[in-house]
Amino acid sequence: MVSGLKARIGGRELFVPADRIDRLGADAARTSTTKLNLAQFERRPGEVLLRVDVLGHSLINVATARLVVAREVELTCERGVWRVGGIDPSLAARWRRLLPRRFRGRGGAHAEFVEWSQLEPFVGHVPTSRLRLTHRRLGRLHAAQIADLVEAASHDEGEEIMKAVALDKELEADIFEELDEEHQLEFLRERSDEEVAGVLARMESDDAADLLMELDQDRRLPVLDFMPAAKRLKIKRLLGYNPQTAGGLMNPDFVSVAERSTVEQALELVGRSDIPAEQLHTIVVVDADGRLVGTLSAPALVKAPAHEAIGGLVDASRPAVSAETDVPEIARLMTDYNLMAMPVVDGDGRPIGLLAVDDVLELMLPGDWRRRFGLARD
Repeated sequence: MVSGLKARIGGRELFVPADRIDRLGADAARTSTTKLNLAQFERRPGEVLLRVDVLGHSLINVATARLVVAREVELTCERGVWRVGGIDPSLAARWRRLLPRRFRGRGGAHAEFVEWSQLEPFVGHVPTSRLRLTHRRLGRLHAAQIADLVEAASHDEGEEIMKAVALDKELEADIFEELDEEHQLEFLRERSDEEVAGVLARMESDDAADLLMELDQDRRLPVLDFMPAAKRLKIKRLLGYNPQTAGGLMNPDFVSVAERSTVEQALELVGRSDIPAEQLHTIVVVDADGRLVGTLSAPALVKAPAHEAIGGLVDASRPAVSAETDVPEIARLMTDYNLMAMPVVDGDGRPIGLLAVDDVLELMLPGDWRRRFGLARD
C-alpha cells in the first residue's frame, strides 16, 4: 500500500499523505486540499521510496524465477486506496522515461507488465527498511532456480537471498549444492568455521567433500572438526578417492535391504530412512553376507505384492562398478542400461555408495554450463 508522496515545494521536501491525493498522473499530482504539513520530510522506519529504492533496481519475478529491473512502476487506486500495481521491465519503458514529458504520451498498455503480487523486491540497500525477502515465497522455487537467481544477482542481492532462505537449513544446503564453485566460496568466505560446517553437514556427502576441498587449506580441518562424527567419517572416506572416479562421485548414503525381506518390510525400511525422497529411486539389495545382489527401483517396489520376497524382484543384470572406475566408463554403462543410479562396490562385492546420473552429467558438461543455459536475468 502507498502511504503517501514525497513532494518538493520551494526547495523543501515534504510528505503528502495518500488520503490527501486527489489525482495522480504521469505529469503531475493534485491534492484534495491546500492544507499540507510543510515539515521537512524524513523517512520513517520501514518506508520504501519507490523512485529511489525500486525504480531502476532488480526484483525477483517469483512466477518465472528470473530477475527483472523495474523500468517503470505503475500505481493504482482502488476505493481510495493507492497501491503498487506492478512494473514494466522492458527497455521501451526505460527509453520512454528518458524522453521529455511532452513526448511521452498519455500512457497506455505496458509492453511487459508484471503484477506486484508476482514480485519480491530487494530492499537490503534501504537504510530504514524492516522489509526483507520472504522465505515463504522463495521456498516455492526449486533450489536450482534459487541458485540461478543468486548467480545472476549482485553480491549484495545474492546475500539477501541467502539470508532469506537461511531460515530453512535444508533448503539452504540444497542451494549450496546447486551453486557453482565461485559462488559457493563467495557466500561461505565470511562465515565462521562452525557455520560452514553446519552447511556442509546438511549437504550430500559427495557434494560436501567437493566443497570442503575448495576451501582454503587452513580451514578444512577446523570445519571437519565441527561436523557430526558420522558425517565427518563419510567425507573423510570420500576424500580418499580420486574425484574423477566412481569413488569420488558416489554418494555413501543409500538404502539397502536383504534379499530375503518382503516387500512390506522393505517399504517400512524405506519409510524410516532419513535419506531425501529424490535419492530413493534406486534400492540396493544385498545377500546375507552384505554382498550386492542387484538393485530395485522404488516404483517396482511400490507396485509389488506386500508379501513377495525382494529377491524375486531384483534385476541382477544391471551393472555395478568399482570405486576406481573412471567417468567415461560410468557414463557408458549408465547410458547403455538407461540407469538413473548405479551401485559402487568394494573388492568383496559389498556396496559402498550409489552413483546418480546427475552427478555424472554435471562433471561431463562444460564448466560454464550454468551461466550459458541457466541465466536468471531478463
